[in-house]
Amino acid sequence: MVQFNYDASDISIRDDLAESYRQVWATVGRPGNWWSAHDRVAIAQESRNARTCALCTGRKSALSPYGDDGHHDSTTNLPGAAIDAVHRVTTDPARIKRDWIRDLSASGVSDAHYVELLGVVVAVISIDAFNRAMGLALEPLPEAADGAPDQYRPPGAKDQGAFVDMVAPADLTVTEADLYGGNPQTGNVLAAMSLVPDSVRMLTTLSGTQYLTMHEVPNPTTNGGRALTRSQIELTAGRVSSLSDCFY
Repeated sequence: MVQFNYDASDISIRDDLAESYRQVWATVGRPGNWWSAHDRVAIAQESRNARTCALCTGRKSALSPYGDDGHHDSTTNLPGAAIDAVHRVTTDPARIKRDWIRDLSASGVSDAHYVELLGVVVAVISIDAFNRAMGLALEPLPEAADGAPDQYRPPGAKDQGAFVDMVAPADLTVTEADLYGGNPQTGNVLAAMSLVPDSVRMLTTLSGTQYLTMHEVPNPTTNGGRALTRSQIELTAGRVSSLSDCFY
């Protein structure tokens, strides 16, 4: 079965969108730097579970999301701290605090584990939201490949005042030299997940087809060949960001 086959859709969907989703799905189904492929697919499943989780619904409406330590509606064998992280990132990301991320390490979820988890969740939310918007069923999650995580941590990762360490363009090594497209500067929206290079790669793959490539974004005169004008693209992006409580 071909993944992300949109031939039956009533709406014409660009081939590059489907291809980018296939690339990301393949990455989700491979071992990462800190999680096995089976764990990564489980993270993806928990992100879907979070949308109907009773605990998450209660936390979302509470004055503080840190007062209720109940049990999530979970269907995987991930560690409890990882399940909680996935559900919080999915349902209430705007209220995540630096201290909470630091406390995850004491529960066995290091900063790098967290960033890799975040990358998978962001990818799944993005792709699932597209399918929902098109009135299509969600794509079955990828099959998990065998193998162990390689535990690679970019040597240039440093504390730059964010919640987790990041890699500046000047500190990239050959292994992750592609992350910012050769640009001497980059925005924190990309660098935020640079502790796990594949998380950035998945993000740029998706943003390059769902929005604009990193080289097109700074040029206000281009719309990337889309059907919308650049002004329409930015208005839509701004509205979606506002609805998603995105401080960027």
